[in-house]
Amino acid sequence: MAGYLLDSGLVIRHLRGDPEAVQMLRELSRRARLGISVVTHLEVYAGMRPQQAYQTRKLLSRFVAHDVDREIAERAGEYVRRYRERGTSIPDAIVAATATRHSLTLVTLNSRHFPMPEIRLYVPAADT
Repeated sequence: MAGYLLDSGLVIRHLRGDPEAVQMLRELSRRARLGISVVTHLEVYAGMRPQQAYQTRKLLSRFVAHDVDREIAERAGEYVRRYRERGTSIPDAIVAATATRHSLTLVTLNSRHFPMPEIRLYVPAADT
Protein backbone atom coordinates (compact mmCIF):
# COMPACT_ATOMS: atom_id res chain seq x y z
CA MET A 1 0.00 0.00 0.00
CA ALA A 2 1.50 3.30 -1.09
CA GLY A 3 1.77 6.02 1.51
CA TYR A 4 1.10 9.71 1.17
CA LEU A 5 2.84 12.75 2.59
CA LEU A 6 0.63 15.83 2.80
CA ASP A 7 1.88 19.31 2.07
CA SER A 8 0.66 22.10 4.35
CA GLY A 9 -1.69 23.74 1.83
CA LEU A 10 -4.04 20.77 1.75
CA VAL A 11 -4.08 20.40 5.55
CA ILE A 12 -4.79 24.13 6.00
CA ARG A 13 -7.63 24.05 3.47
CA HIS A 14 -9.11 21.05 5.28
CA LEU A 15 -9.00 22.94 8.58
CA ARG A 16 -10.71 25.92 6.97
CA GLY A 17 -13.56 23.69 5.85
CA ASP A 18 -12.84 23.46 2.12
CA PRO A 19 -15.17 20.62 1.03
CA GLU A 20 -12.82 19.44 -1.72
CA ALA A 21 -9.89 19.22 0.71
CA VAL A 22 -12.02 17.37 3.28
CA GLN A 23 -13.18 14.88 0.65
CA MET A 24 -9.67 14.38 -0.71
CA LEU A 25 -8.23 13.57 2.72
CA ARG A 26 -11.04 11.12 3.34
CA GLU A 27 -10.39 9.36 0.04
CA LEU A 28 -6.63 9.24 0.51
CA SER A 29 -6.96 7.92 4.06
CA ARG A 30 -9.00 4.99 2.73
CA ARG A 31 -6.05 4.03 0.50
CA ALA A 32 -3.16 4.43 2.92
CA ARG A 33 -1.94 5.96 6.14
CA LEU A 34 -1.35 9.69 5.75
CA GLY A 35 1.80 11.40 6.92
CA ILE A 36 3.18 14.88 7.30
CA SER A 37 6.65 16.28 7.76
CA VAL A 38 7.36 17.98 11.06
CA VAL A 39 7.81 21.09 8.89
CA THR A 40 4.19 20.81 7.76
CA HIS A 41 3.22 20.42 11.42
CA LEU A 42 5.11 23.67 12.15
CA GLU A 43 3.55 25.54 9.21
CA VAL A 44 0.03 24.48 10.21
CA TYR A 45 0.59 25.53 13.82
CA ALA A 46 2.08 28.86 12.72
CA GLY A 47 -1.04 29.63 10.70
CA MET A 48 -3.52 28.22 13.20
CA ARG A 49 -6.40 30.43 14.19
CA PRO A 50 -6.90 30.52 17.98
CA GLN A 51 -10.43 29.15 17.76
CA GLN A 52 -9.11 26.18 15.76
CA ALA A 53 -6.59 24.91 18.33
CA TYR A 54 -8.56 21.81 19.36
CA GLN A 55 -9.58 20.97 15.79
CA THR A 56 -6.01 21.45 14.57
CA ARG A 57 -4.47 19.22 17.24
CA LYS A 58 -7.10 16.56 16.59
CA LEU A 59 -6.46 16.53 12.84
CA LEU A 60 -2.66 16.56 13.15
CA SER A 61 -2.77 13.65 15.62
CA ARG A 62 -4.24 11.47 12.88
CA PHE A 63 -1.12 11.73 10.72
CA VAL A 64 2.21 9.97 11.00
CA ALA A 65 4.68 12.78 11.74
CA HIS A 66 8.05 12.25 10.03
CA ASP A 67 10.99 13.83 11.83
CA VAL A 68 13.97 15.35 10.06
CA ASP A 69 16.97 13.05 10.30
CA ARG A 70 20.47 13.53 8.91
CA GLU A 71 19.61 11.91 5.55
CA ILE A 72 16.60 14.18 5.07
CA ALA A 73 18.63 17.25 6.07
CA GLU A 74 21.39 16.43 3.58
CA ARG A 75 18.96 15.66 0.76
CA ALA A 76 17.02 18.86 1.49
CA GLY A 77 20.25 20.84 1.37
CA GLU A 78 21.00 19.31 -2.02
CA TYR A 79 17.51 20.22 -3.27
CA VAL A 80 17.96 23.83 -2.16
CA ARG A 81 21.31 24.05 -3.95
CA ARG A 82 19.99 22.46 -7.14
CA TYR A 83 16.63 24.23 -7.29
CA ARG A 84 17.18 27.55 -5.49
CA GLU A 85 16.86 29.47 -8.75
CA ARG A 86 13.47 27.85 -9.33
CA GLY A 87 12.25 29.12 -5.97
CA THR A 88 12.62 26.01 -3.82
CA SER A 89 12.44 27.07 -0.19
CA ILE A 90 14.05 25.27 2.74
CA PRO A 91 10.65 24.07 4.10
CA ASP A 92 9.64 22.72 0.66
CA ALA A 93 13.02 21.03 0.28
CA ILE A 94 12.59 19.31 3.67
CA VAL A 95 9.10 18.12 2.72
CA ALA A 96 10.40 16.82 -0.62
CA ALA A 97 13.34 15.06 1.03
CA THR A 98 10.98 13.49 3.58
CA ALA A 99 8.82 12.11 0.76
CA THR A 100 11.78 10.59 -1.05
CA ARG A 101 13.40 9.25 2.14
CA HIS A 102 10.25 7.35 3.09
CA SER A 103 9.14 6.48 -0.48
CA LEU A 104 5.91 8.45 -0.10
CA THR A 105 3.80 10.19 -2.72
CA LEU A 106 3.70 13.90 -1.98
CA VAL A 107 0.22 15.39 -2.12
CA THR A 108 0.45 19.08 -2.86
CA LEU A 109 -1.62 21.94 -4.19
CA ASN A 110 1.55 23.65 -5.44
CA SER A 111 3.46 21.36 -7.78
CA ARG A 112 5.76 24.18 -8.91
CA HIS A 113 7.33 24.13 -5.43
CA PHE A 114 8.60 20.60 -6.11
CA PRO A 115 10.56 20.47 -9.40
CA MET A 116 12.59 17.42 -8.32
CA PRO A 117 12.11 14.68 -10.93
CA GLU A 118 12.46 11.90 -8.35
CA ILE A 119 9.47 13.10 -6.33
CA ARG A 120 6.22 11.20 -6.85
CA LEU A 121 3.52 13.87 -6.83
CA TYR A 122 -0.21 13.62 -6.48
CA VAL A 123 -1.63 16.94 -7.59
CA PRO A 124 -5.37 17.62 -7.40
CA ALA A 125 -7.00 19.18 -10.43
CA ALA A 126 -7.15 22.53 -8.59
CA ASP A 127 -3.34 22.90 -8.62
CA THR A 128 -2.40 26.51 -7.91
